[in-house]
Amino acid sequence: MKNNRNGQSAILTESDYSKIRKNIKSQKYRILLDLAWYTGERWGALVKLKVEDVYNLDFTPREYITFRARTRKASPDGKRTTRQVPVHSVLQESLAAYHPDSKSCWLFPERTGNEPITLRWGDMILRAAVEKSGLTAKGISTHSTRRTFITSLAKRGVGLATIKKATGHSDLKVLSRYIDVSDDDVKNAIATL
Repeated sequence: MKNNRNGQSAILTESDYSKIRKNIKSQKYRILLDLAWYTGERWGALVKLKVEDVYNLDFTPREYITFRARTRKASPDGKRTTRQVPVHSVLQESLAAYHPDSKSCWLFPERTGNEPITLRWGDMILRAAVEKSGLTAKGISTHSTRRTFITSLAKRGVGLATIKKATGHSDLKVLSRYIDVSDDDVKNAIATL
């Protein structure tokens, strides 16, 4: 568990996600949380999304969200890759109900619209909602949504190769660190023998 920014970020439950979402007042920032929840992308890339990465010219949501290589974290070998993620039906509904600022190319523009919000600003939004939700002690950070996304896929029986492709990881060893395995998971696995 993460404590004072040390350790791994917490895995969220559906209930945690719902509580946090309810405590984000701005529709724009609820979309930010939804994108994190349903794509498993790092918040550093999320805040740098352009409207065209998510929406068609008529502002209908695209079938895939594009995370451009230059906005994503580099792999251990220093390479950055573009990642395209299919849009989940629930995310599709959220995106369809949201109307981005037509004056900015950024999906999450700062006040002037010339630049995207910063990762720090996104982190502050999440932390405030976590605090209002009474979940501060849990160790939730912006990385919690990525760990939850990966762990949830693994617990649903999705193969590691598929998860690796879905998340854009280049290394299974690195990917495996994201998957939370509880004592009950181990007991249940042994019980299947």
